[in-house]
Amino acid sequence: MIGTGVFTSVGFQLTSIHNTWAIILLWIVGGLLSLFGAFAYAELGTHFKESGGDYIYLSRVFHPMLGYLSAWAGLTVGFSAPVALAAMAFTKYLAPFGLQNNLWLAIGIIILIGLMHSFTIKHSSRFQNISTIVKIAFILILILLGFFVTNIDSANAIILNNTWQKDISSTGFAVSMVYVSYAYVGWNAAAYVVDEIENPRKNLPKALIGSAIFVSVVYVLFQIALLKNATAASLAGKEEVTFIAFNNLLGTTGGKWVSVFIAIQLIATISSYLWVGPRVTHAMAKEFTLWKPLAKTNKHGIPVAAIWANVIIAIVLTLTGSFEVVLLYAGFVLQIMASLTVASSLFIKNKNEASFTSPAKPLLQVIFLLFNAGVLVFTFIDRPKESLMGICILLLGLVIYYFDKPVQPKI
Repeated sequence: MIGTGVFTSVGFQLTSIHNTWAIILLWIVGGLLSLFGAFAYAELGTHFKESGGDYIYLSRVFHPMLGYLSAWAGLTVGFSAPVALAAMAFTKYLAPFGLQNNLWLAIGIIILIGLMHSFTIKHSSRFQNISTIVKIAFILILILLGFFVTNIDSANAIILNNTWQKDISSTGFAVSMVYVSYAYVGWNAAAYVVDEIENPRKNLPKALIGSAIFVSVVYVLFQIALLKNATAASLAGKEEVTFIAFNNLLGTTGGKWVSVFIAIQLIATISSYLWVGPRVTHAMAKEFTLWKPLAKTNKHGIPVAAIWANVIIAIVLTLTGSFEVVLLYAGFVLQIMASLTVASSLFIKNKNEASFTSPAKPLLQVIFLLFNAGVLVFTFIDRPKESLMGICILLLGLVIYYFDKPVQPKI
Protein backbone atom coordinates (compact mmCIF):
# COMPACT_ATOMS: atom_id res chain seq x y z
CA MET A 1 0.00 0.00 0.00
CA ILE A 2 2.69 2.51 0.96
CA GLY A 3 4.03 3.71 -2.36
CA THR A 4 4.05 6.46 -4.96
CA GLY A 5 0.84 8.23 -3.92
CA VAL A 6 1.72 9.09 -0.34
CA PHE A 7 5.07 10.61 -1.36
CA THR A 8 3.75 12.62 -4.32
CA SER A 9 0.03 13.42 -4.30
CA VAL A 10 -0.26 16.26 -1.74
CA GLY A 11 1.34 18.56 -4.32
CA PHE A 12 -1.53 17.92 -6.72
CA GLN A 13 -4.08 18.35 -3.91
CA LEU A 14 -2.67 21.78 -3.01
CA THR A 15 -3.50 23.14 -6.46
CA SER A 16 -7.21 23.14 -5.54
CA ILE A 17 -7.51 22.81 -1.75
CA HIS A 18 -5.40 24.59 0.84
CA ASN A 19 -6.84 24.12 4.31
CA THR A 20 -4.95 21.57 6.39
CA TRP A 21 -8.14 20.24 7.99
CA ALA A 22 -9.51 19.51 4.51
CA ILE A 23 -6.34 17.68 3.50
CA ILE A 24 -6.34 15.64 6.72
CA LEU A 25 -10.01 14.82 6.14
CA LEU A 26 -9.15 13.58 2.64
CA TRP A 27 -6.70 11.05 4.04
CA ILE A 28 -8.96 9.98 6.91
CA VAL A 29 -11.86 9.40 4.51
CA GLY A 30 -9.56 7.47 2.17
CA GLY A 31 -8.49 5.27 5.08
CA LEU A 32 -12.06 4.63 6.22
CA LEU A 33 -13.13 3.72 2.68
CA SER A 34 -10.19 1.33 2.42
CA LEU A 35 -11.22 -0.25 5.73
CA PHE A 36 -14.84 -0.62 4.62
CA GLY A 37 -13.63 -2.15 1.35
CA ALA A 38 -11.27 -4.44 3.25
CA PHE A 39 -14.22 -5.90 5.18
CA ALA A 40 -15.95 -6.73 1.89
CA TYR A 41 -12.82 -8.25 0.30
CA ALA A 42 -12.11 -10.32 3.43
CA GLU A 43 -15.62 -11.74 3.13
CA LEU A 44 -15.25 -12.45 -0.59
CA GLY A 45 -11.74 -13.90 -0.27
CA THR A 46 -12.63 -16.32 2.53
CA HIS A 47 -15.78 -17.38 0.68
CA PHE A 48 -14.32 -18.15 -2.77
CA LYS A 49 -10.76 -19.10 -1.67
CA GLU A 50 -9.34 -18.62 -5.19
CA SER A 51 -6.52 -16.30 -6.26
CA GLY A 52 -7.58 -13.72 -8.80
CA GLY A 53 -9.39 -11.10 -6.72
CA ASP A 54 -11.90 -8.97 -8.63
CA TYR A 55 -11.89 -11.35 -11.60
CA ILE A 56 -13.07 -14.28 -9.48
CA TYR A 57 -15.60 -12.34 -7.41
CA LEU A 58 -17.26 -10.45 -10.27
CA SER A 59 -17.30 -13.53 -12.52
CA ARG A 60 -18.80 -15.79 -9.88
CA VAL A 61 -21.30 -13.34 -8.33
CA PHE A 62 -22.43 -11.22 -11.30
CA HIS A 63 -21.30 -12.25 -14.79
CA PRO A 64 -18.06 -13.39 -16.51
CA MET A 65 -18.11 -10.16 -18.55
CA LEU A 66 -17.55 -8.02 -15.45
CA GLY A 67 -14.80 -10.34 -14.25
CA TYR A 68 -13.21 -10.09 -17.69
CA LEU A 69 -13.34 -6.29 -17.58
CA SER A 70 -11.75 -6.23 -14.14
CA ALA A 71 -8.87 -8.45 -15.29
CA TRP A 72 -8.50 -6.35 -18.46
CA ALA A 73 -8.45 -3.17 -16.38
CA GLY A 74 -5.89 -4.75 -14.05
CA LEU A 75 -3.61 -5.76 -16.90
CA THR A 76 -3.79 -2.44 -18.76
CA VAL A 77 -3.87 0.08 -15.91
CA GLY A 78 -4.82 -1.37 -12.52
CA PHE A 79 -1.51 -3.08 -11.85
CA SER A 80 0.69 -1.96 -14.73
CA ALA A 81 0.05 1.77 -14.18
CA PRO A 82 1.18 1.72 -10.51
CA VAL A 83 4.35 -0.06 -11.63
CA ALA A 84 4.95 2.60 -14.30
CA LEU A 85 4.18 5.46 -11.90
CA ALA A 86 6.47 4.07 -9.21
CA ALA A 87 9.26 3.61 -11.78
CA MET A 88 8.80 7.22 -13.00
CA ALA A 89 8.84 8.47 -9.40
CA PHE A 90 11.90 6.29 -8.73
CA THR A 91 13.95 8.27 -11.25
CA LYS A 92 12.37 11.57 -10.17
CA TYR A 93 13.65 11.07 -6.64
CA LEU A 94 17.16 10.44 -7.96
CA ALA A 95 17.22 14.01 -9.33
CA PRO A 96 19.94 15.14 -6.86
CA PHE A 97 22.27 12.70 -8.64
CA GLY A 98 21.34 13.80 -12.15
CA LEU A 99 19.23 10.72 -12.92
CA GLN A 100 15.79 12.36 -13.03
CA ASN A 101 13.43 11.28 -15.83
CA ASN A 102 15.91 8.61 -16.94
CA LEU A 103 13.55 6.29 -18.83
CA TRP A 104 16.17 3.57 -19.27
CA LEU A 105 16.70 3.43 -15.52
CA ALA A 106 12.92 3.21 -14.95
CA ILE A 107 12.62 0.40 -17.51
CA GLY A 108 15.63 -1.39 -16.04
CA ILE A 109 14.17 -1.48 -12.52
CA ILE A 110 10.85 -2.84 -13.84
CA ILE A 111 12.64 -5.63 -15.72
CA LEU A 112 14.89 -6.46 -12.76
CA ILE A 113 11.96 -6.82 -10.37
CA GLY A 114 10.03 -8.83 -12.97
CA LEU A 115 12.95 -11.27 -12.94
CA MET A 116 12.86 -11.43 -9.14
CA HIS A 117 9.28 -12.72 -9.28
CA SER A 118 9.82 -15.22 -12.08
CA PHE A 119 11.23 -18.15 -10.07
CA THR A 120 9.56 -19.28 -6.81
CA ILE A 121 7.18 -18.01 -4.14
CA LYS A 122 10.11 -18.19 -1.70
CA HIS A 123 12.12 -15.72 -3.82
CA SER A 124 9.13 -13.40 -4.20
CA SER A 125 8.08 -13.42 -0.56
CA ARG A 126 11.61 -12.95 0.79
CA PHE A 127 12.26 -9.97 -1.51
CA GLN A 128 8.85 -8.44 -0.75
CA ASN A 129 9.17 -8.88 3.02
CA ILE A 130 12.63 -7.30 3.20
CA SER A 131 11.73 -4.36 0.94
CA THR A 132 8.48 -3.76 2.86
CA ILE A 133 10.23 -3.72 6.25
CA VAL A 134 12.71 -1.15 4.87
CA LYS A 135 9.82 0.91 3.47
CA ILE A 136 7.84 0.98 6.73
CA ALA A 137 10.89 1.80 8.85
CA PHE A 138 11.80 4.61 6.46
CA ILE A 139 8.42 6.36 6.45
CA LEU A 140 8.15 6.09 10.25
CA ILE A 141 11.58 7.74 10.59
CA LEU A 142 10.48 10.52 8.23
CA ILE A 143 7.36 11.14 10.33
CA LEU A 144 9.45 11.40 13.51
CA LEU A 145 11.89 13.80 11.82
CA GLY A 146 9.04 15.86 10.37
CA PHE A 147 7.37 16.30 13.76
CA PHE A 148 10.33 16.64 16.11
CA VAL A 149 13.18 18.26 14.16
CA THR A 150 12.85 22.05 14.08
CA ASN A 151 12.83 23.85 10.75
CA ILE A 152 14.64 27.19 10.94
CA ASP A 153 12.25 28.72 8.41
CA SER A 154 8.88 28.90 10.16
CA ALA A 155 6.84 29.41 6.96
CA ASN A 156 4.85 26.31 6.03
CA ALA A 157 1.65 25.07 4.41
CA ILE A 158 -0.31 24.55 7.63
CA ILE A 159 -3.64 26.45 7.50
CA LEU A 160 -6.07 25.71 10.34
CA ASN A 161 -8.86 28.29 9.85
CA ASN A 162 -12.48 27.65 8.85
CA THR A 163 -11.86 27.71 5.08
CA TRP A 164 -12.01 23.89 5.21
CA GLN A 165 -15.78 24.12 4.72
CA LYS A 166 -15.30 25.81 1.35
CA ASP A 167 -12.58 23.35 0.36
CA ILE A 168 -14.57 20.18 1.08
CA SER A 169 -17.57 21.42 -0.94
CA SER A 170 -15.46 22.04 -4.07
CA THR A 171 -14.99 19.73 -7.06
CA GLY A 172 -11.27 19.94 -6.31
CA PHE A 173 -11.88 18.02 -3.07
CA ALA A 174 -13.58 15.20 -4.99
CA VAL A 175 -10.79 15.08 -7.58
CA SER A 176 -8.23 15.06 -4.77
CA MET A 177 -9.98 11.93 -3.45
CA VAL A 178 -8.85 10.17 -6.64
CA TYR A 179 -5.23 10.92 -5.71
CA VAL A 180 -5.88 9.72 -2.16
CA SER A 181 -7.68 6.59 -3.35
CA TYR A 182 -4.73 5.88 -5.61
CA ALA A 183 -2.36 6.27 -2.64
CA TYR A 184 -4.41 3.63 -0.80
CA VAL A 185 -4.42 1.23 -3.76
CA GLY A 186 -3.20 -2.11 -2.49
CA TRP A 187 -5.55 -2.33 0.51
CA ASN A 188 -7.18 -5.28 -1.27
CA ALA A 189 -3.97 -6.91 -2.57
CA ALA A 190 -3.92 -9.87 -0.17
CA ALA A 191 -7.25 -11.05 -1.60
CA TYR A 192 -5.61 -11.54 -5.00
CA VAL A 193 -3.25 -14.25 -3.75
CA VAL A 194 -5.54 -16.32 -1.50
CA ASP A 195 -4.08 -19.56 -2.88
CA GLU A 196 -0.67 -18.51 -1.56
CA ILE A 197 -1.83 -17.52 1.96
CA GLU A 198 -1.55 -19.95 4.83
CA ASN A 199 -4.84 -20.31 6.76
CA PRO A 200 -6.71 -17.60 4.78
CA ARG A 201 -9.75 -17.70 7.11
CA LYS A 202 -7.55 -16.20 9.83
CA ASN A 203 -4.77 -14.43 7.97
CA LEU A 204 -6.63 -12.79 5.06
CA PRO A 205 -8.89 -10.57 7.24
CA LYS A 206 -5.92 -9.83 9.49
CA ALA A 207 -3.81 -8.69 6.53
CA LEU A 208 -6.57 -6.63 4.87
CA ILE A 209 -8.03 -4.94 7.95
CA GLY A 210 -4.83 -4.55 9.95
CA SER A 211 -2.93 -2.98 7.06
CA ALA A 212 -5.80 -0.57 6.24
CA ILE A 213 -5.82 0.76 9.82
CA PHE A 214 -2.04 0.98 10.16
CA VAL A 215 -1.48 2.67 6.81
CA SER A 216 -4.29 5.18 7.40
CA VAL A 217 -2.60 6.43 10.57
CA VAL A 218 0.80 6.57 8.85
CA TYR A 219 -0.62 8.48 5.86
CA VAL A 220 -2.33 11.17 7.94
CA LEU A 221 0.77 11.76 10.05
CA PHE A 222 3.01 11.87 6.97
CA GLN A 223 0.89 14.54 5.22
CA ILE A 224 1.11 16.73 8.33
CA ALA A 225 4.89 16.26 8.36
CA LEU A 226 5.10 17.41 4.73
CA LEU A 227 2.85 20.44 5.22
CA LYS A 228 4.75 21.41 8.37
CA ASN A 229 8.06 21.63 6.54
CA ALA A 230 7.34 23.42 3.26
CA THR A 231 5.19 26.23 1.92
CA ALA A 232 2.11 25.59 -0.18
CA ALA A 233 3.65 27.54 -3.06
CA SER A 234 6.73 25.30 -3.12
CA LEU A 235 4.66 22.09 -3.02
CA ALA A 236 1.68 22.90 -5.27
CA GLY A 237 1.67 20.96 -8.55
CA LYS A 238 4.93 19.13 -7.76
CA GLU A 239 5.58 15.38 -7.69
CA GLU A 240 8.72 15.50 -5.57
CA VAL A 241 7.01 17.02 -2.51
CA THR A 242 8.78 14.76 -0.01
CA PHE A 243 12.19 15.81 -1.29
CA ILE A 244 11.17 19.49 -1.14
CA ALA A 245 9.91 19.25 2.46
CA PHE A 246 12.84 17.26 3.83
CA ASN A 247 15.40 19.26 1.89
CA ASN A 248 14.06 22.27 3.83
CA LEU A 249 14.24 20.34 7.07
CA LEU A 250 17.57 18.53 6.77
CA GLY A 251 19.49 20.65 4.31
CA THR A 252 20.87 19.68 0.91
CA THR A 253 22.85 16.62 2.03
CA GLY A 254 20.08 15.25 4.23
CA GLY A 255 17.52 15.92 1.52
CA LYS A 256 19.59 13.94 -0.97
CA TRP A 257 19.65 10.89 1.28
CA VAL A 258 15.93 11.12 1.93
CA SER A 259 15.40 11.28 -1.82
CA VAL A 260 17.55 8.18 -2.35
CA PHE A 261 15.64 6.20 0.27
CA ILE A 262 12.30 7.23 -1.25
CA ALA A 263 13.55 5.84 -4.55
CA ILE A 264 14.68 2.62 -2.83
CA GLN A 265 11.38 2.09 -1.03
CA LEU A 266 9.48 2.52 -4.31
CA ILE A 267 11.13 -0.75 -5.34
CA ALA A 268 8.82 -2.49 -2.83
CA THR A 269 5.82 -0.85 -4.49
CA ILE A 270 6.86 -2.04 -7.95
CA SER A 271 7.51 -5.49 -6.50
CA SER A 272 4.09 -5.82 -4.88
CA TYR A 273 2.20 -5.01 -8.10
CA LEU A 274 4.37 -7.32 -10.19
CA TRP A 275 3.62 -10.09 -7.70
CA VAL A 276 -0.13 -9.56 -7.32
CA GLY A 277 -1.20 -8.25 -10.75
CA PRO A 278 -0.13 -11.27 -12.80
CA ARG A 279 -2.26 -13.54 -10.57
CA VAL A 280 -5.37 -11.71 -11.82
CA THR A 281 -4.20 -11.96 -15.43
CA HIS A 282 -3.43 -15.64 -14.91
CA ALA A 283 -6.91 -16.32 -13.47
CA MET A 284 -8.51 -14.83 -16.59
CA ALA A 285 -6.05 -16.51 -18.97
CA LYS A 286 -7.04 -19.96 -17.69
CA GLU A 287 -10.66 -19.36 -18.70
CA PHE A 288 -10.48 -17.41 -22.00
CA THR A 289 -8.97 -18.46 -25.34
CA LEU A 290 -7.42 -15.14 -26.37
CA TRP A 291 -5.37 -14.90 -23.18
CA LYS A 292 -4.53 -18.60 -22.90
CA PRO A 293 -0.79 -18.07 -23.64
CA LEU A 294 -0.64 -15.98 -20.44
CA ALA A 295 -1.80 -18.98 -18.38
CA LYS A 296 1.65 -20.56 -18.71
CA THR A 297 3.45 -21.23 -15.41
CA ASN A 298 6.91 -22.50 -14.55
CA LYS A 299 7.53 -25.75 -12.66
CA HIS A 300 6.91 -23.93 -9.35
CA GLY A 301 3.48 -22.68 -10.45
CA ILE A 302 4.65 -19.08 -10.99
CA PRO A 303 2.64 -17.33 -13.77
CA VAL A 304 5.72 -16.18 -15.66
CA ALA A 305 3.90 -15.34 -18.90
CA ALA A 306 1.46 -13.09 -17.04
CA ILE A 307 4.31 -11.45 -15.12
CA TRP A 308 6.07 -10.47 -18.33
CA ALA A 309 2.84 -9.26 -19.93
CA ASN A 310 2.47 -6.88 -16.98
CA VAL A 311 6.13 -5.89 -17.27
CA ILE A 312 5.78 -5.05 -20.97
CA ILE A 313 2.62 -2.96 -20.49
CA ALA A 314 4.21 -1.11 -17.55
CA ILE A 315 7.18 -0.26 -19.78
CA VAL A 316 4.87 1.04 -22.52
CA LEU A 317 3.07 3.26 -19.99
CA THR A 318 6.41 4.50 -18.67
CA LEU A 319 7.48 5.50 -22.19
CA THR A 320 4.21 7.11 -23.29
CA GLY A 321 2.36 8.60 -20.31
CA SER A 322 2.81 11.69 -18.15
CA PHE A 323 2.71 11.05 -14.40
CA GLU A 324 -0.45 12.98 -13.48
CA VAL A 325 -2.50 11.83 -16.51
CA VAL A 326 -1.69 8.15 -15.92
CA LEU A 327 -2.42 8.54 -12.21
CA LEU A 328 -5.84 10.10 -12.86
CA TYR A 329 -7.20 7.72 -15.47
CA ALA A 330 -5.79 4.69 -13.65
CA GLY A 331 -7.32 5.94 -10.40
CA PHE A 332 -10.66 6.51 -12.13
CA VAL A 333 -10.75 2.95 -13.50
CA LEU A 334 -9.68 1.45 -10.18
CA GLN A 335 -12.49 3.34 -8.38
CA ILE A 336 -15.04 1.79 -10.75
CA MET A 337 -13.75 -1.76 -10.42
CA ALA A 338 -13.33 -1.62 -6.64
CA SER A 339 -16.91 -0.33 -6.35
CA LEU A 340 -18.27 -3.19 -8.43
CA THR A 341 -16.36 -5.74 -6.36
CA VAL A 342 -17.53 -4.31 -3.03
CA ALA A 343 -21.07 -4.37 -4.44
CA SER A 344 -20.64 -8.06 -5.27
CA SER A 345 -20.14 -8.82 -1.57
CA LEU A 346 -23.80 -7.87 -1.05
CA PHE A 347 -24.95 -10.63 -3.38
CA ILE A 348 -23.01 -13.69 -2.20
CA LYS A 349 -25.18 -16.79 -2.37
CA ASN A 350 -24.85 -19.98 -0.30
CA LYS A 351 -22.35 -18.34 1.99
CA ASN A 352 -19.83 -20.63 3.65
CA GLU A 353 -20.17 -20.59 7.45
CA ALA A 354 -16.39 -20.61 7.80
CA SER A 355 -15.97 -17.39 5.81
CA PHE A 356 -15.43 -13.96 7.35
CA THR A 357 -18.54 -11.86 8.00
CA SER A 358 -18.28 -8.12 7.47
CA PRO A 359 -19.41 -6.03 10.47
CA ALA A 360 -22.36 -3.61 10.05
CA LYS A 361 -23.25 -5.17 6.72
CA PRO A 362 -24.57 -3.69 4.43
CA LEU A 363 -24.18 -0.17 5.92
CA LEU A 364 -20.40 0.13 5.48
CA GLN A 365 -20.51 -1.24 1.94
CA VAL A 366 -23.31 1.19 1.00
CA ILE A 367 -21.28 4.13 2.40
CA PHE A 368 -18.28 2.94 0.36
CA LEU A 369 -20.36 2.74 -2.83
CA LEU A 370 -22.13 6.09 -2.41
CA PHE A 371 -18.91 7.94 -1.67
CA ASN A 372 -17.09 6.36 -4.59
CA ALA A 373 -20.00 7.19 -6.89
CA GLY A 374 -19.80 10.84 -5.83
CA VAL A 375 -16.06 10.97 -6.41
CA LEU A 376 -16.43 9.44 -9.87
CA VAL A 377 -19.12 11.97 -10.87
CA PHE A 378 -17.14 14.98 -9.64
CA THR A 379 -13.96 13.67 -11.26
CA PHE A 380 -15.72 13.26 -14.58
CA ILE A 381 -17.00 16.84 -14.35
CA ASP A 382 -13.64 18.32 -13.36
CA ARG A 383 -11.28 16.10 -15.38
CA PRO A 384 -13.32 14.78 -18.33
CA LYS A 385 -10.33 14.00 -20.55
CA GLU A 386 -8.66 11.62 -18.10
CA SER A 387 -12.04 10.13 -17.07
CA LEU A 388 -12.94 9.42 -20.71
CA MET A 389 -9.54 7.79 -21.22
CA GLY A 390 -10.38 5.41 -18.37
CA ILE A 391 -13.84 4.70 -19.79
CA CYS A 392 -12.38 4.07 -23.26
CA ILE A 393 -9.99 1.49 -21.77
CA LEU A 394 -12.97 -0.36 -20.27
CA LEU A 395 -14.96 -0.12 -23.52
CA LEU A 396 -12.03 -1.59 -25.45
CA GLY A 397 -11.99 -4.48 -22.97
CA LEU A 398 -15.71 -4.95 -23.55
CA VAL A 399 -15.20 -5.20 -27.32
CA ILE A 400 -12.40 -7.74 -26.86
CA TYR A 401 -14.62 -9.77 -24.51
CA TYR A 402 -17.26 -10.21 -27.21
CA PHE A 403 -14.66 -11.50 -29.68
CA ASP A 404 -13.04 -13.79 -27.11
CA LYS A 405 -14.27 -17.28 -26.24
CA PRO A 406 -14.27 -19.19 -22.96
CA VAL A 407 -11.85 -22.10 -22.75
CA GLN A 408 -13.83 -25.33 -23.13
CA PRO A 409 -13.37 -27.66 -20.16
CA LYS A 410 -11.66 -30.97 -20.90
CA ILE A 411 -13.98 -33.98 -20.79
